[in-house]
Amino acid sequence: MNTITESTSSRTPQSGIITTAGLPAMMASHPFLEGFSPHQLRLLSDCGMVVNFRPGEVIFREGDPANRFYLIHQGKVALESYVKERGVTPIQTVGAGEVLGWSWLFPPYYWHFDARAVESTEALFFYGTPLREECETDHDLGYELYKRMAEVMMERLQATRRQLLHSNGCSRKCM
Repeated sequence: MNTITESTSSRTPQSGIITTAGLPAMMASHPFLEGFSPHQLRLLSDCGMVVNFRPGEVIFREGDPANRFYLIHQGKVALESYVKERGVTPIQTVGAGEVLGWSWLFPPYYWHFDARAVESTEALFFYGTPLREECETDHDLGYELYKRMAEVMMERLQATRRQLLHSNGCSRKCM
């Protein structure tokens, strides 16, 4: 097991213990991975590890290169955006069984939000760059990842829309 501290250049997992122990069991229980073939799960596990984040810890920042994604096993992560006139604007909170990060799969490969652990969080971390390269040759894997990440994108879009309407004083009837 290694301890990793924040890296200002690539912002890989920043703290806590990282390990591959428990990875297969956590992968088997995460809803995002349901229906993947054993071959696809093996490819994913080759690019994955288990990471932990402390409350308040920044996981990634808007505008930084996006080269990974997370499947939340336990804990909560806030997705936020900084608006000069308003400060930090909450977009959505994701928790156990959910996905954090879709920007690694779609150009221009930069984060669109900040992500910050709200409470102690354990997640599956996957390096996106080699997975993206694998998708170029393994079209079945690519199709599954694109299809599932597109659902995540739609969810984030709707959360952003709701937050925008809410911040502009629109009541439930506007939505």
